[in-house]
Amino acid sequence: MTKSTTSPRFGVAGAGSLGFHHTRIAGEIPEIEMMGFFEPRSDRAREVSEALGIPSVASLDELLDKVDALIVATPTSTHEEVAVQALERGIHVFIEKPIAPSLEEADRIIEAGDRGGALVQIGHVERFNSAVVAARPYLDEPVFIESHRLAPFTERGTDVAVILDLMIHDVDLVGHLVGTPVAEIHATGVPVLTPSVDIANARISYEGGAVANLTASRVSALRLRKLRIFQRSGYLSLNLADGTGEFLRLKSELPALQSTGGRAEGKRIGKGTGARPEPLAPDIWSLVERIPLQAREEEPLRREQESFLRAITGQAAPEVTGREGRRALEVALSIESRIMSHVADSRSTS
Repeated sequence: MTKSTTSPRFGVAGAGSLGFHHTRIAGEIPEIEMMGFFEPRSDRAREVSEALGIPSVASLDELLDKVDALIVATPTSTHEEVAVQALERGIHVFIEKPIAPSLEEADRIIEAGDRGGALVQIGHVERFNSAVVAARPYLDEPVFIESHRLAPFTERGTDVAVILDLMIHDVDLVGHLVGTPVAEIHATGVPVLTPSVDIANARISYEGGAVANLTASRVSALRLRKLRIFQRSGYLSLNLADGTGEFLRLKSELPALQSTGGRAEGKRIGKGTGARPEPLAPDIWSLVERIPLQAREEEPLRREQESFLRAITGQAAPEVTGREGRRALEVALSIESRIMSHVADSRSTS
């Protein structure tokens, strides 16, 4: 399909795993004019260019001369350096999560966007997961949320602790679903294969009473991305790995069970003994309605890029602003700080 010459001109900085897919998707969206990507590793740049048929450029400056919008998929430690150069030229920036490794760097990115009049969107992709998209009509003031995000070990992302590598996905998603500020955090975790924390658990209380229990591991034998949401109207179980889920709620034609009701008459214990009848629990599926959650099949990364495209063309507000990315980072760093204090205390008493 021929693209309009008035389409926003996109580029991608970084051609690692995520950068490859961002480059591929930007090249597929008809409303985007894909100008190329920058990857400092020449062998990798050649490999990606040959695989996708999209040109690589020799430097970041050369890429910035060609584009209206930049996707930053470089290591977290370089986000500020890359993003600020683009923002100061007035180039809109999409930054893969986390926005930066520190709040100070995040603030400088946001300030550069304000100075340059450019938009900043953060790549918290789980907001675009098919299971989350399908669950939105049923969400109603969650009271308790539990997440498990477990992955086998790889070297990718080990420049930061598992909280910034994996758990921050759920920090952002759960904070977005609850919609109120954090009130209290308790956390624990341990390094296993790297100098940083590799397994972590955090219990977060929010203003208004909601509570979330988040677990993340990058040294698991199994791969799991599961989110469970409990609310007064029912229970949502979301499999984020395959984008499916279900919503369970009391059938509308049934009144809520009372503590002394809703039980079938049972048989007596010991015939002729005068024993009281043993109550029988009703079949759960006679009481509960099970609603499959399905959204239109589409890559979450593509949904994410399309939302960025709508934002920079004035069709919609950014789905995840720079300031929202900063808030997720602040919570994640608070979790990491509490874990490191706990680890230090444990070592000092051993």
